[in-house]
Amino acid sequence: MEKTVCAVLLAAGSSTRMGTDRGGEPINKMLLNISGMTPIERCVRAFYDHVDEYVIVVSESTAEAARSAAASVDKPVRIVLGGARRQDSVLNGVTATDCDIVAIHDAARCLITGNVIAAAVASAAEKNSGVAAISVRDTLRVRETGETVDRSKLVQMQTPQCFDREMLLEAYDSFDDTVTDDAAVFMARYGSVELTCGSILNQKLTERSDIAFFEDVLNGGGRMRIGVGEDTHRLTEGRKLILGGVEIPFRLGLLGHSDADALIHAVIDGMLGAAALGDIGKLFPDNDPAYKGISSVLLLEKVAALLSENGYYVSNIDATVTAQEPKLAPYIPEMRKIIADAAGRIGIENVSVKATTPERLGPEGNLESITVRAVVCIGRIVR
Repeated sequence: MEKTVCAVLLAAGSSTRMGTDRGGEPINKMLLNISGMTPIERCVRAFYDHVDEYVIVVSESTAEAARSAAASVDKPVRIVLGGARRQDSVLNGVTATDCDIVAIHDAARCLITGNVIAAAVASAAEKNSGVAAISVRDTLRVRETGETVDRSKLVQMQTPQCFDREMLLEAYDSFDDTVTDDAAVFMARYGSVELTCGSILNQKLTERSDIAFFEDVLNGGGRMRIGVGEDTHRLTEGRKLILGGVEIPFRLGLLGHSDADALIHAVIDGMLGAAALGDIGKLFPDNDPAYKGISSVLLLEKVAALLSENGYYVSNIDATVTAQEPKLAPYIPEMRKIIADAAGRIGIENVSVKATTPERLGPEGNLESITVRAVVCIGRIVR
């Protein structure tokens, strides 16, 4: 019978080495937006193809981020509070599942890739343990004496660290010291662990200076893709005015086959253009009755899913609405939130919506139409 696997993601740390932000507030690395996602969500998605369920171990400050990450997958997710020490948090997580194999992973290692996870899980299923590790590459010296340490005998331990659940619990029952990883506990009881392939990219987000490195890796070494979208719809009587998913009280509305949301249509075209996946007319033709009157928010969600299937995520969106009337400023915060959620829960801070008037010039100035232009930046998902 095939063994069941649970990812135990550790996200309860204090992040003390992250320092503070410009306002002097402590930085919690689990809440950082790293190229469109928190570290917790990146790990949840990375483990999706390799596990049957998840346990996310949290602190009070990271619980909400964990719930948001849990909503991004359609597998069971339990959220439990961590303990005073790492090993206490691990035990809380391991005892919250009854899967055969537990894959314990520090959520701060959010660059984890599928091949590293698969190797550790397979080893644990066959040999009761599988611990990601890499060889030490740099010269090592003792600080006080300058003596060189023989690196040929050393490995750098990473996570995931995967074990037969019952064996790991037995090991913890007879262990009382403080350790920094679960392999030490398993080795104290059983003598050794199986080492599996780690990755030099499987780094742990630890200090503030690490953020730029993580973003650069996730952005493909800085190789972002940019798309431009533009859409114009005629203003007419007898139609609702919907922009950015928000219905705006006005005597005129936008004419179109769908709800004619020119703002979201421009964003969609920007996303599709950046990924070279066609345009809105190709995906949602205006002669297809399936899209008559449809909410453009739903279309945006479909396009965000399409980008994800093709290995992309949305990094940020900047849109400008050109309209003489009505005044849009009061509605912009809600527009930003709706777009941020529909574009893949990218965070409202990554969505800019601006409104400008054409000073009574042109079709927009004469209340004949509304035009929207959008620029969308996307990056490659690291799997």
